Amino acid sequence: MTLLLYSDRCLEHIAGRRHVERPERLRAVRDSLRAQPLPDLVWREPQPARFEDCARVHTQAYLERLESLRGAWARLDPDTGISPASLDAAYLAAGAAIDAVDAVIAGNERNAVALARPPGHHAEPDRAMGFCVLSNVAIAAARAAERGVERILVVDWDVHHGNGTERAFEERRDVLFLSSHHGYGFYPGSGDLDDSGKGAGRGFTVNAPLAGGGGDSLYFELYCRLLVPIADAFAPQLILVSAGFDAHVRDPLGGMRMTEAGFAALTALVQELADRHTGGRVAVVLEGGYDLEGLAGGVRACLEVLGGKPAPPIPPPNAQELREVDAICDFHCSFWPTVANS
Repeated sequence: MTLLLYSDRCLEHIAGRRHVERPERLRAVRDSLRAQPLPDLVWREPQPARFEDCARVHTQAYLERLESLRGAWARLDPDTGISPASLDAAYLAAGAAIDAVDAVIAGNERNAVALARPPGHHAEPDRAMGFCVLSNVAIAAARAAERGVERILVVDWDVHHGNGTERAFEERRDVLFLSSHHGYGFYPGSGDLDDSGKGAGRGFTVNAPLAGGGGDSLYFELYCRLLVPIADAFAPQLILVSAGFDAHVRDPLGGMRMTEAGFAALTALVQELADRHTGGRVAVVLEGGYDLEGLAGGVRACLEVLGGKPAPPIPPPNAQELREVDAICDFHCSFWPTVANS
């Protein structure tokens, strides 16, 4: 069984007139799944996160500022607007991520997916950013750590760097953050190869900035050679995925060429790692994805694999893709020697 956390109330968040992060995103995925239901998919309404849940990641000053804007139209940053229903939606999105984590920790479900908005991985401890209000995955990871999970792996395959998640854990060793993203000045301009964490957390931030135009072969090669050996060495007790689908070839923002087959293959790799290390425990949280067809297709491909469908084969990478992956792996092998032998 796969648990799907979803609420129509997340449709009520309005980020701005003609904003690309629009209610139709969630509606397209919901309608696709209802028109062609997947077996063993259990729908559940999430509970909103509590103030204290969010305060494990966000500053009290930032959360109090959000509360002061409850029920209002406001702009939190140049890209991030809120409407009267937005704060309720944001707390529901964070709550959906928490509920997904709680369900797999308790063993009630083998895996769980939080299908909610606004997204979260750009929201930093003290500010909103990049369409994101609360740092949903970071809040869920902090909740898991509070519950005694000692090693948590966060995988972020959104096309944009998850700067907010990184900031939440950059000085910690109990949460390993791995982000593949369009790099080299692409929004938000962070996530360089040598951005590897701080202090005690050095090496536990793993960034893989990619040149534009990469597709399924590049991503699959990267994840096989970087994520798999690092995860095997780290031996996580829980895996969370920041699942953005804006690397899809149809996406207007991403500049990448991923397809449904690629997202299925990445999901299968993550599930295999979970089967090896966590008793199968995986919590997936929706991030970006702005072409409605690409988003709905990517989510469906992910859910099908979580439900037991085999991922399709991915063609081998070309010479340029191999060179790109080689350079990333060469850097990270100084922290994770098993990468060099992968």
